[in-house]
Amino acid sequence: MIPSPLDLIVLILLVIAVAALIVIRVRRGRPLAPAPKRILFPFVGTDLSPPALDAALRLCRAEQATLVPAALATVPLTLSLDSPQPRQAAAAMPVLEAVEHRALNNGVPVDSRIERGRSPRHALRELASHERFDRIVVAAGNGHGEPGLDADDVAWLLDELPGEIVVLRPGYRGR
Repeated sequence: MIPSPLDLIVLILLVIAVAALIVIRVRRGRPLAPAPKRILFPFVGTDLSPPALDAALRLCRAEQATLVPAALATVPLTLSLDSPQPRQAAAAMPVLEAVEHRALNNGVPVDSRIERGRSPRHALRELASHERFDRIVVAAGNGHGEPGLDADDVAWLLDELPGEIVVLRPGYRGR
């Protein structure tokens, strides 16, 4: 499958944005050495829960750990799993950049990821198969527009993935 010219332009812009971020970080003199402990903070799409991110950052500071924010991208069955997904990458990059900026301002090293899968569960399973982390921090969504994993995905996560798992349900307002 040959990418369209628009996909190539988006991909080139992403590469330029990442290069600019690296230059800015080096110029600021603020690159932080990765810590031996790693805390995974997965999220779906462009929404993430600020209270869950704050909790992950507090844990990272307390444990001197690296934050691993992971955007979980869903690849349709009609496409190869390793096919380019420039639109999803373009949507995830500003969120990952905002997380990285916030973490660096809090003195927390960051190692961002975009993980592809057929579903958020599949992407998490793929991530767990090739990444090491000591803890996972996730937001539990309420199914009414709050960012986070739904109850079935949280239950799956608790049953299937290794390590300590922290599930935060921010802003619970009841039914």
